[in-house]
Amino acid sequence: MKHYAGLDVSLKETSVCIVDEMGAIRREVKVPSHPEDLVRLLQDPAWQFERIGLEAGPLSQWLFDGVAEAGLPVVCIETRHTKAFLKAQVNKSDRNDARGIAQMMRVNLFRPVHVKTLASQKRRALLTARKVLQEKSLAIENDIRGLLRNFGLKVGVVGKIGFEQRIRELVEGMPDLTEITAPLLSARRTLREQFATLHSKLLSIVRDDAVCRRLMTIPGVGPVVSLAFRATIDIPARFRNSKAVGPMLGLTPVLNQSGESKRVGRISLCGDEMMRHLLYEAAQVMLTRVQKWSWLKAWAINIARRRGHQKAIVALARRLAVIMHRMWIDGTEFRWTREATPIAA
Repeated sequence: MKHYAGLDVSLKETSVCIVDEMGAIRREVKVPSHPEDLVRLLQDPAWQFERIGLEAGPLSQWLFDGVAEAGLPVVCIETRHTKAFLKAQVNKSDRNDARGIAQMMRVNLFRPVHVKTLASQKRRALLTARKVLQEKSLAIENDIRGLLRNFGLKVGVVGKIGFEQRIRELVEGMPDLTEITAPLLSARRTLREQFATLHSKLLSIVRDDAVCRRLMTIPGVGPVVSLAFRATIDIPARFRNSKAVGPMLGLTPVLNQSGESKRVGRISLCGDEMMRHLLYEAAQVMLTRVQKWSWLKAWAINIARRRGHQKAIVALARRLAVIMHRMWIDGTEFRWTREATPIAA
């Protein structure tokens, strides 16, 4: 008899529900959230698993790798789809969620999620850590500006390098403010030094990666965008075509149709938020800063004239994702003229 399992993962324990092909519950148990404990439970000869469902989350990649290495048919499922399915339950608990996931596996009503390779996970960790340091540094700068503004001291427009010197000049002769701002400036300096270390590591990875260097031939796409795209897509062959990348990144409009009503709304905003923001910034750079003309910029400017600047940037960000995926698959560089471009996205 075939069996199906649902895993509801929390930080300390995972609720496991095992059902048979008729939907009857055969076992419910809680085990520590560790691959070895899950494998020990699921490899019992009494169970003949067809599918094992694991909801995507902070621990899902680690647990998925451990269970998959043991030869078990584990599937990582999409969070929003799972939430919609489990919403029909009256009472929400870890036990009921595990039951719902097990039933999803049994009736084959789920949306699988790609679990990234270890290399892509490490690249993503580097990008995330770099972003955290950058945001914390900017937050301290803004806090210092706000603190001094209360005393009528205006920092004004100043570069990152001259910021600390400007603050020292403003608080000169004010011992109390000097004592307050000194620790903040020291923390900012440390954050910027560590940010520079991670950024150098990022540049060294991009320098040795042929795919990233090829993606950077697109105007507006730099080392951060190319490496983030590499880590997000992971395996380009998992998409049936390049146009499928846009919806995955939440850059396509939401359609709400019912009877006579048909409404096209804003973009879905699903998928990787960091990658979506980076593509938006790259599109903005191409439209506003890149001086060299290209067929892609001309296409975006035509949209801006008809639909507005904001929608043109979003459309360009979506098309950038399609083009980057196609370049990765084909092994080609960006083509500045439309006649030489085989992409019709």
